[in-house]
Amino acid sequence: MKKTIAILLLFISVMTNAQSVRKYSNEFMNIGVDAAALGMSNAVTASTGDVNSGYWNPAGLLKIADSEVSLMHASYFANIAQYDYAAYAKKIDDRSAWGISLIRFGVDDILNTTQLIDSEGNIDYNRISLFSTADYGFTFSYARRPTLIEGLQYGVNAKVIRRVIGDFASSWGFGFDFGLQYESNNWHYGIMLRDITTTYNVWAIDEDKYNEIKDAVDGQNQEAPESTEITLPKAQLGISKKIDFHSEYSLLAAVNLNMQFAETNDIISNSAFSIDPALGLEFGYTDLVFLRAGVGNFQNVEQLDGRTKVNFQPNIGLGFKYKGIQVDYALTDLGDQSAALYSNIFSVKVDLSIFR
Repeated sequence: MKKTIAILLLFISVMTNAQSVRKYSNEFMNIGVDAAALGMSNAVTASTGDVNSGYWNPAGLLKIADSEVSLMHASYFANIAQYDYAAYAKKIDDRSAWGISLIRFGVDDILNTTQLIDSEGNIDYNRISLFSTADYGFTFSYARRPTLIEGLQYGVNAKVIRRVIGDFASSWGFGFDFGLQYESNNWHYGIMLRDITTTYNVWAIDEDKYNEIKDAVDGQNQEAPESTEITLPKAQLGISKKIDFHSEYSLLAAVNLNMQFAETNDIISNSAFSIDPALGLEFGYTDLVFLRAGVGNFQNVEQLDGRTKVNFQPNIGLGFKYKGIQVDYALTDLGDQSAALYSNIFSVKVDLSIFR
């Protein structure tokens, strides 16, 4: 297993250094899903084991009993942007499972004022139109448990990315993720390699619309933006352990190391890679009520006086589960300790076997 992980990480490093890439691309796919996971600061790579595993680590899909569905909604930037997620997963047999999921991050009804002033210099508010910008991520997941290594399971994601900016531009993108989970002596280990082959986006830009925007602003003579972009691979390493107390109380502790193959403001960073640790805790009572907390997104932020300060993001969450229906809530960036997106997030997960 260690040799396999080393080879995969080496492959990512070679692919990253061989191409010209943007540091930030398809970032809407990195926000996260499921209020339960967000309440633990996303430190669930090793412990995830439900329909939402298609996002966090597809290997975890093998832990579902039958079939599940999940929904989530969140609003960002004072309700300007809407973030929605839906997923379905089903067990095929004792050694395989599959799932699908859809993510949408969009801003609707944006005012297009590029034609506000007519050819004679008059302001005409009837020339204002509306447009929307939206990013879509569709993922198909497959998980398998091999027969040779006890406790090991793996999963693969095939992703299709669709991004639309009104009538001005749109793009299609394709990529793959790979995940592993391993259990030994009640310890759980996980690795998630996102965009392992890099995710390649191709943009189609309406030149007439682009020229209208460019000509609407005096003094602008910009060339059209690049028509392609590549999303850098990322790796997430996790470890977790769940302790049960007297069959009524439980405590799940999890740690993640989130790695990017680029120099960033993460607390551990150099020219080759950067690492952002995350810690999550979940306290459960009779598998009915859950209290969660987590801290992550540790960033070195330069202050106005030139000093560097470490910012972090604390999250909390609550969950309630009854007869196969689970409702979760998360409050992210508690106390506004980081520059991350702040939101109240709700999600629901349903075990569809309860309807049979």
